[in-house]
Amino acid sequence: MNRVILTPPVLPGTALAELKQWLGITTTADDAPLLSLLAATLDVCEGFTGQMPLEAECEEVLPATAGWHTLGTRPVQAISTAETIAPDGTRTALDAVAYAIDLQADGTGRIRLPGGNARVAVRFTAGLAANWDALPQALRHGLIRLAAHQHRERESAGAAPLPPASVAALWRPWRRVHLT
Repeated sequence: MNRVILTPPVLPGTALAELKQWLGITTTADDAPLLSLLAATLDVCEGFTGQMPLEAECEEVLPATAGWHTLGTRPVQAISTAETIAPDGTRTALDAVAYAIDLQADGTGRIRLPGGNARVAVRFTAGLAANWDALPQALRHGLIRLAAHQHRERESAGAAPLPPASVAALWRPWRRVHLT
């Protein structure tokens, strides 16, 4: 998957407050590293569940071969644009009648391309929840627990497998696996 996150999700102050409460931290000295840990836990959550937790605007580059192409990111909420990328890097918007989109109930996003010799950049919005407060409670709690775990283990000698069992148990109901 060749994905770029164009507009990352915003972590509100309530997310940082939840983490600080879990850790028992009352000062603001560690706010920046704690926010970085929370942002990193979003990536770990996506890797484990196969689904982007918070909505973000993304772009994937696909070969311009004719037919249906499945986006690697899930769950796709909307596909907004498609542009051809010429060998010199210039982009040209594809006419909306030149391609078709398909958003499936399981969050899979597909696009049917007409074919050509260039690559196609597809812009879309993906994520389980629009914001932190809309995340399912178990996912949110798992994100907090993982960030707290990483904060506490920052000085340890070796890296433990991620996520810890307590977090994996919270995230397992949202895990999407597929055969390749």
